[in-house]
Amino acid sequence: MTKLANTPRLTRKAYDACMPKLREDLVQLQVTLKESPFKILLIIAGYEGAGRGEVINTLSGWLDPRGLETFAIQEPTDEERERPFMWRFWRSLPTNGRIGIYAGSWYTEFLREKTFSQKTSSEVGHELERIQHFEKLLADNGTLIIKVWLHLSKSAQRQRLQTLESDPSTAWRVTPEHWYHYRNYDRISRAANRILRATDRPAAPWISLDAEHERTRNVAVARLILSRFKAHCRKSQPSAKSKTGYSAAKPLKPAGLKQLRALPLDQSMSALEYEQKREKWLGRLNLAVRAAQAAGRSVIFVFEGWDAAGKGGAIRRLTSAIDARHYRVIPVAKPTDEEKAHHYLWRFWRHVPRAGMVTIYDRSWYGRVLVERLEGFDFEEQLTDHGIIVVKFWLHISKEEQLRRFREREVTPYKRHKINDEDWRNRRKWTGYETAVGDMLALTDRLHSPWHLIPADDKRHARLNVLKTAAKQIEQGLSSL
Repeated sequence: MTKLANTPRLTRKAYDACMPKLREDLVQLQVTLKESPFKILLIIAGYEGAGRGEVINTLSGWLDPRGLETFAIQEPTDEERERPFMWRFWRSLPTNGRIGIYAGSWYTEFLREKTFSQKTSSEVGHELERIQHFEKLLADNGTLIIKVWLHLSKSAQRQRLQTLESDPSTAWRVTPEHWYHYRNYDRISRAANRILRATDRPAAPWISLDAEHERTRNVAVARLILSRFKAHCRKSQPSAKSKTGYSAAKPLKPAGLKQLRALPLDQSMSALEYEQKREKWLGRLNLAVRAAQAAGRSVIFVFEGWDAAGKGGAIRRLTSAIDARHYRVIPVAKPTDEEKAHHYLWRFWRHVPRAGMVTIYDRSWYGRVLVERLEGFDFEEQLTDHGIIVVKFWLHISKEEQLRRFREREVTPYKRHKINDEDWRNRRKWTGYETAVGDMLALTDRLHSPWHLIPADDKRHARLNVLKTAAKQIEQGLSSL
């Protein structure tokens, strides 16, 4: 953690003299940021009485409020408790071109001494790693993360609290919790130092500022924002993007490609057999989903597969077993302008279901199989750690069957909307995509979120297989806790 050198205390006259230029520079920063492809996250943390609220209020008065969002993270709501811990932070992220100031953040719960002391060392380490990963995802996506720790010595903390308490107009600011923190200063300091050391990384470093003198502290924070922004702009100069070489791709995990190519695609099922078995598995799936709802367990279905592999048809059969009030289908296409202004995973986080509900992703975070597959794994781990049942399908067809279905779509009026030039372009990259898919399957197949490979040349066989697998994995997930 970097500690800025102590600067001489600013007199009122010096403070008033520097403030106009400082405010002008901050507003000009916002003008530049508005046209930039990244956001700024400012996290203000520190000891009780260090003036976190005062710093935020001062910055809010200096900055243009139209480009600013302030987040005060309180106790989680019922809706937030029904999702993984990081859900509420993902969904509240500002868009590119804006500044988000966090009066409370993903660190707030950790910095509560009571919470920290109740967790095992392993639990703390695991959750701190999750915060590191979250910040790395944001930083890798261009986000400028500025983390400020307002330091206050124990004696200065006592003096600050006594001064506030002695003035009738400010006494209300001091609560029993403030004095609790003062009495336990040393223990809280040890816990805070561990958290800060663990999450101090080059892309998101902690900056410690002496918060004893208010004017000096406020100016130091403002100047820090300006200097970090200038450095970030220099580092973020656009460079030519290299194209992904699917055609030259080599497997990272040959076992995945081997497993994919070994799928028996010649399996078939008669219409009579399908009708006889379908109702049984629809009923069993319905009971499984209802049991999950009763247990307060959410379910997420992920459908991936080749173009024309039958994902839409499989989803329609799946949803026929679920009450329409309890599920949502999320079709994932090209990102909207709003989604482009956020990290790639934002649009998936925002649709994570509440307890007992079902979300079905028609394509998912695996859309960028050469990049996001590993990021997606951490996303899934957070889902399953929270108790969400994740069921992932890859619908696999042969290249010959895909060609037959493409041609059928071109000549069938009510299917013609399903085929476009991009489908044909993707088909020409089949070999490279196949290699990437094999890697994705091998690298992201985990005990609590395994991949289910569905041979799909025969639609009836594939659809029944999806129903059976969905029912069984939900049942298994419910029995595992």
